[in-house]
Amino acid sequence: MNKLLMSAATALALLGTPPAQADFLGYDPATHDGAMFPADALMAMVKAAMEVTPPRNGETYVIGFANLQRDIPFCALVEKGILENAEAAGIEVVVADNRLDGATALANAQSFINRNVDFVIEFQTDAELGAVIMQQLNAAEIPVVAIDIPMPGAGFFGVNNPRAGFMGGSYLAQAAVARYGMEAVMDGYFIEGELPQSGPIPAMRTGGQIAGFRAALPNFPEDQILTFDSKNTLEESFTQTRNLLSRIPEGVPIMGTAINDQATTGILRAAQQDGREMITVVGLGADEGETLASEEDFVAAVGSFPERYGNALIPMALATLAGEDLPDAVLINHAMVTPANICEFNAEIACQDVAVIDYSFPEAGFLAHLEALRNDPSLADVQNLIPLQ
Repeated sequence: MNKLLMSAATALALLGTPPAQADFLGYDPATHDGAMFPADALMAMVKAAMEVTPPRNGETYVIGFANLQRDIPFCALVEKGILENAEAAGIEVVVADNRLDGATALANAQSFINRNVDFVIEFQTDAELGAVIMQQLNAAEIPVVAIDIPMPGAGFFGVNNPRAGFMGGSYLAQAAVARYGMEAVMDGYFIEGELPQSGPIPAMRTGGQIAGFRAALPNFPEDQILTFDSKNTLEESFTQTRNLLSRIPEGVPIMGTAINDQATTGILRAAQQDGREMITVVGLGADEGETLASEEDFVAAVGSFPERYGNALIPMALATLAGEDLPDAVLINHAMVTPANICEFNAEIACQDVAVIDYSFPEAGFLAHLEALRNDPSLADVQNLIPLQ
């Protein structure tokens, strides 16, 4: 597994105003740098939590973790971090695989209820079934934190979707211009791999990618932006991109990005198999480190640092069991990871001697994008999950 180096880029950010007492035995969501707490600190958190909420089995805490899909690299890294923190804390984790399927996620939640777990960490993709899952967990009085895809009434941890998307989209546009020139890019096509089944919050990620691209290239033709449902996988992204390539003339630049690194890789692989030479992609997650380091057309990825998710999720679970008030959402601070700087984030992959663009984040455009999200009537019920910056 990849091992990330300590970096200020992994610090967490809050949505809204933090509660008055955000610090729980050294864990403060507003200032936590993403590092794993020492075992003695984690065990102290367990002790404090047990004084408020005794384990249901009378001995030790049992946490249910329902992973999005265990064989996806990003998800595997999240799981590894959760298990490492739980082992250090002396608590048990029961792992289930949601297999990117709402019905499976519901069955897994029911198994956690039957197992009488103390807490559930949910990583599931079906926004509609999320409410049903929460009804059952709430009825069983089991607290929940949701990863990346929110669930009504659960805590939230994960990607700052508007900012991460906007970073990736604007970087992609600027990189394409640097590689091909403005005139060629304006004749090119932008391909976006979405994930509609996961609802409005992840849609802020892919919507942010399009908004960031357009902020860097405001005159880019609307009819040259093509979107598809990636289903969150490389395979589906590859298939759908192959279909879209029939609509794209030969010899023009193709710019691609998607909901995650795997779907972005699917865009790249489809273009390569079709013999397209002018292809540039930017990922989201930076968990496909080997691909990023070895593929010259995979020019960057917005880092989300999944290896560090567990370093916050286990303290969040214990703080909740201890009766502490946490923010509605705790978000990752993202960084642009390129082949030239990847070794600063991943000790197992060497930095590459490649040129990188002089990237400029369109701050004014991003603030306008956030304001548009806040004024979007369809997002009225999730205003607390729209970041302040």
